[in-house]
Amino acid sequence: MFSALRTRVGSGRRRPGRTLRSALAVSMGILLISCTPTPSVKKESAPAPIAPTEPVAGVSGRVYVTNQQDNTLSVIDARTYEVVATVPAGVAPGGLAVTKDGKHVYIANSGSARVSVLDTRSNKIVRTVPVGKGPTGVGLSPDGRSLYVTNGRSNTVSLIDTRTSRVAATIPVGKSPVNVAFSRDGGRAYVANAGSGNLSVIDTRTRRVARQLPAGRSPVGVALTPDGESAYVADEVGKQVLAVAIRTGKATAVQVGEGPFDVAVGPDGRFAYSADLGPGNVSVIDTGKNRVSATIALGPPGTDPFNLEVTPRAVYVTNQGAGTLTVIDPASHKVVATVALGAGPYGVAVS
Repeated sequence: MFSALRTRVGSGRRRPGRTLRSALAVSMGILLISCTPTPSVKKESAPAPIAPTEPVAGVSGRVYVTNQQDNTLSVIDARTYEVVATVPAGVAPGGLAVTKDGKHVYIANSGSARVSVLDTRSNKIVRTVPVGKGPTGVGLSPDGRSLYVTNGRSNTVSLIDTRTSRVAATIPVGKSPVNVAFSRDGGRAYVANAGSGNLSVIDTRTRRVARQLPAGRSPVGVALTPDGESAYVADEVGKQVLAVAIRTGKATAVQVGEGPFDVAVGPDGRFAYSADLGPGNVSVIDTGKNRVSATIALGPPGTDPFNLEVTPRAVYVTNQGAGTLTVIDPASHKVVATVALGAGPYGVAVS
């Protein structure tokens, strides 16, 4: 885990299957360069192009991906899988979130300690918001009024009021927070702390940490089931995904591929998906049995699947090493498209 911190930017070539990014390095806002060449666009045979299920007031049918190593944002047409725009996003952009109306995208920039706000109709940054050091993950509350930003080098979460685009509160959490997820009712925010091996559970009304839940050796990704009873946590160093019972804190371990960096739960709660850095796979977890029911190969070791976004009709996976976005049909668990992007794709969000 700590070897990545000692790697000089651009120094040497990496061994296949070994990522240059550890959870701690990412959470601290350290940018490390991949040496894997970017493949060409590849489209698989598919039933029908995947599109969003609900229209929005802003620009609909778009997939947004941050390219951390060239400081850009790729805008993709979800129906054709074509990149329709590549725009400046900030310094080392990471996690991102789209507002419910589709009008704005919030982007955490770990290299500048700011969150950029993109207008989706003009595809331009219209404002930036200063936050803590090393911002990486973002989460938009269910009511859309609050954006929570994990600051990996400050050990805090910045709460941005989306109506004013100002920080309304700064909440201390565990060490090296990476990602955040909300309960469906918005009453709790769950923060994965890679450096302290736990989840900080924030009461969003009081804006304070209400409890801490043990979550393995290096929790980096977190997602809640629709019923709010379980949190699925990607434990990168532990090579596992933990199903944590919210009421009791009891954790059930599910062994996945090496280096799981993110986890997402499908809208119906039947499956959870783990992005496994080492082997270049996505592990599909049956949440009823808490075991891997399928493994989806995205490429050879070095592909580095990194972050996930799941909709009713698609699973999107960013691949940092390959410089691509993979689109998976959640019904068949088959890859339907691979889209070439910029350097070091990191976060993904859908309007």
